[in-house]
Amino acid sequence: MVGIDMFDLAPAMTEIFLICVAMALLMLGAFRNEEQDTQRFISSLAIMALVVGMFIVLMGEKETITTFGGLYITDGFAAFMKALVLLAVAVCLVMTPGFFQKEGVNKFEYTVLALFATVGMLMMISANSLISLYVALELQSLPLYVMTAFHRDRLRASEAGLKYFVLGALASGILLYGCSMVYGFTGTLSFPGLAEALSPEKIGEGTISVGVVIGLVFVAAGLAFKLAAVPFHMWTPDVYEGAPTPVTAFLAAAPKVAAMALTIRVFYQPFGEWASQWQQIVVFISIASMLLGAFAAIGQTNLKRLLAYSGIGHIGFALVGLAAGTEQGVNSVLVYIAIYLVMTLGTFACVLALRRNGAPIEQIDDLAGLARQQPLFAGAIAVFMFSLAGIPPLAGFFGKFYVFMAAVDADLVPLAIIGVLASVVGAYYYLRIVKIMFFDEEIDPIDRSIGSEYAIVLGVAALFNIAFCLRPGLLLGHAERAALALFS
Repeated sequence: MVGIDMFDLAPAMTEIFLICVAMALLMLGAFRNEEQDTQRFISSLAIMALVVGMFIVLMGEKETITTFGGLYITDGFAAFMKALVLLAVAVCLVMTPGFFQKEGVNKFEYTVLALFATVGMLMMISANSLISLYVALELQSLPLYVMTAFHRDRLRASEAGLKYFVLGALASGILLYGCSMVYGFTGTLSFPGLAEALSPEKIGEGTISVGVVIGLVFVAAGLAFKLAAVPFHMWTPDVYEGAPTPVTAFLAAAPKVAAMALTIRVFYQPFGEWASQWQQIVVFISIASMLLGAFAAIGQTNLKRLLAYSGIGHIGFALVGLAAGTEQGVNSVLVYIAIYLVMTLGTFACVLALRRNGAPIEQIDDLAGLARQQPLFAGAIAVFMFSLAGIPPLAGFFGKFYVFMAAVDADLVPLAIIGVLASVVGAYYYLRIVKIMFFDEEIDPIDRSIGSEYAIVLGVAALFNIAFCLRPGLLLGHAERAALALFS
């Protein structure tokens, strides 16, 4: 590990660049003529900034470097996860202006809030202390509360924003209490300091302090809220349904990647030597999330609520790899989260494109007969449903295969079996959507014009899911190097 001067800003250049762009776009939007299409213009500039940020991340130094007095770390693992976050945010911003334009909303502030949240996510991935962890989480969360209630004149959106804010504040309090407990019993906040204080050489071969374990449980609870994992998932269905659909897509994609990266770093770096202490927590959260995601979605009629429970289930599958407590487990989680990201973005591109007489469609039954009206569109949705269900040879199957194999190799065979059974149950509601599209009698025709931005996103995502089996090594190689960087 290379330590550098605490005022050296080079490792955090992506975050600094994006925060400057966000402030510049805020000023530009404020002084721009309101009659012009300000949101689309600001979004275009933000997307270009995100592409530049991704270039900085990918071209930057991959060795492990710490700065800002040890609060910030960058390595190959951070570069991999940051690239996924920046890709997710850029795609979400591509899909946003068209939706808000049809809704009669020309508010550029949404894009600025998304950039501020993105900076928070990038800082989460590079957090190297409980202090920077908490600050980054709040920088991500506060813009998301406002984005959720962006349609402030609509009751559902305001209700979703309020629920998310209240429960998010509670989760932040739980997380902060856990951090204070860990600090109180170890005397340090930095991840390397915690790893040293909790090393077997220092405390002997016994168990770590009960206070540290309790603090770790509270920290895990706060992180589980950000992941929307059971039993801290209660906000997810209501927020997904009530928020504007572009916000739902944003919540389902980028924050999940950042929260998973932070969770991996917290468990494997400061507490890596004591996997036996946190493994039980992760196994419980994983099983509960998989089962709730499989069974609770069966009776859903709203497409966004169904995707909320689907997301809960998929986080449970990802946590199977985390529970393994090995480098192979981290590798499998990275592969899974990358595949999940593409599946989610493609699915929400379909949801955003679905309209009847100009009004958004959110009910599953409204998809009846879609295959007869728009076979290519229905085929793309079917690809995403089959991939989410984990049906071979689509990408979703390989994601689940790798996490289950990591669990089996770590002697967590019962966990893998429960995951397979939950996947079989969950396949029901995915296949039900395909059945409704291809075999049910059509209702009123759905608008044929789906928008070029949605067509491009769902086309690329569908192609990735189909073609992944031909060249899986491309993603696997990057994920393996990222996992190796974390353990080195």
